[in-house]
Amino acid sequence: MSEQQSQPYLSIVIPAYNEEKRLPPSLHAILEYMAGRDYSWDIVIIDDGSTDATSALAAEILRGVDHTILRNEPNQGKARSVRRGLLESSGEIALFTDSDLSTPIDEAEKLLGAIADGADVAIANRQLRGSVIEVHQPWYREFAGRAFGTLNRLLLGHGIQDTQCGFKAFTRAAIEAIAPHQQLFGWAFDAEMMLIARRLGLRIDQLPVRWIDAPGTKVNMFVDGPKMVIDLLRIRWVHRGLRPGTAAAGGGGR
Repeated sequence: MSEQQSQPYLSIVIPAYNEEKRLPPSLHAILEYMAGRDYSWDIVIIDDGSTDATSALAAEILRGVDHTILRNEPNQGKARSVRRGLLESSGEIALFTDSDLSTPIDEAEKLLGAIADGADVAIANRQLRGSVIEVHQPWYREFAGRAFGTLNRLLLGHGIQDTQCGFKAFTRAAIEAIAPHQQLFGWAFDAEMMLIARRLGLRIDQLPVRWIDAPGTKVNMFVDGPKMVIDLLRIRWVHRGLRPGTAAAGGGGR
């Protein structure tokens, strides 16, 4: 399902699974904000096998706007949805954002500015000085997030404090460089993408942002948390020899 014109400057990529309640207000906010931009843009929705009205509502809201709605059948998970959306987007830059817009869309200008200044990848980092957390997560989620971030940096050595914030921008060249090397598709996929980018010598800029916790996360801290830690160990092992010029292992697929 697509309404596309020529190549846009920016593609906004949004993975969605049963998001008929949270996605519509986010799309309205995006449309209101983007109407004032002086560059071309489009929206790419990846409906990850939703059983509700996610796709239908998105199509109605985006009528008359350049957009593409991709649908996974069956459900493939967030990691594969994000990867597919980035690869199949057409913008010179692709911005991946969570469907709840926990990072408000107007923060995109910080990331786009970093890329204009030469970054290959620009990411939101909630832990940087200057970030404003307007609504916090429950204390135990914040604690677990910081603990994961510390372990993430220690095990992978990429120097990134917050890989898990769902607000990241990539140049087209960065997407094409990173995607072939992706091997793991659990909740720690962001950490793998950042490690790959670092190992390939790409420039990653981290920016402070406003962030607002939104209810409805699909990450179960007690079930998914241990899996994410195991995935960090797997990421470290799988990419132990990755350097600029390394051929992809071939397990990622398009």
